[in-house]
Amino acid sequence: MTFSKESGIVKVWVNLVKNGTYTRDQVPKMFNLQEVVADVLDEQAAEDAA
Repeated sequence: MTFSKESGIVKVWVNLVKNGTYTRDQVPKMFNLQEVVADVLDEQAAEDAA
């Protein structure tokens, strides 16, 4: 199983990290979840900086 940027669990974890409830390191090491969450957060940070 792999997750995409549109997966519900990815969206939930992105919000949890953005809100400060959890850190990136606390995202579960489940399949590619950490990688996809990190990618989404990095993309959003780049958009915010632009």
